[in-house]
Amino acid sequence: MKPPSALSGLVEALRALPGVGPKSAQRIAYHLMQHDREGAERLGRSLLFATEHLRHCEKCNTFTEAQICEVCSDPERDPTLLCVVETPADQIMLEQTMTYRGLYFVLMGRLSPLDGIGPKEIHFDRLVRRASDGVVKEVVLATNFTNEGEATAHYLGQTLKARGLAVTRLARGVPVGGELEYVDAGTIARAMLDRRTL
Repeated sequence: MKPPSALSGLVEALRALPGVGPKSAQRIAYHLMQHDREGAERLGRSLLFATEHLRHCEKCNTFTEAQICEVCSDPERDPTLLCVVETPADQIMLEQTMTYRGLYFVLMGRLSPLDGIGPKEIHFDRLVRRASDGVVKEVVLATNFTNEGEATAHYLGQTLKARGLAVTRLARGVPVGGELEYVDAGTIARAMLDRRTL
């Protein structure tokens, strides 16, 4: 017996989410239909509202409901600092540290030639225009420490340095509260290499 087409369509839509495989998608779909139809309707309305109202900030490319996001509109921000992140979620994490008061540029991805993601897909030209506006003095590359994130940081760094900008990279190291016994060797090695004078 095949499930109703509406249910199959829901399962397929849920499978498009990152980290949701066929079994998880099926469990979520059945749960919503059996136990939480009100939640399913709320989810549907929220998704529709978000797709209709969210856009990219004209300056930094993050998600916003206005033309210019809250961070880019804040006159208290330091416009000479531009932090480059892969996703809006990365931007939010940096904001939660309350240690950075500059502006951002959100790539909406990272270079991954095998997946067909090149400079155009990460809005490289927009980043270069933003960083070369005559106000920005330092670009902080805060891409993730994955192979693709490192390649993206290298590519961006070389290009932006050639334009006379100071380019820095987030340091890597042992997490706060982390015990060396449980930290991988690569992280410890990088922490040792990036050590600073007290």
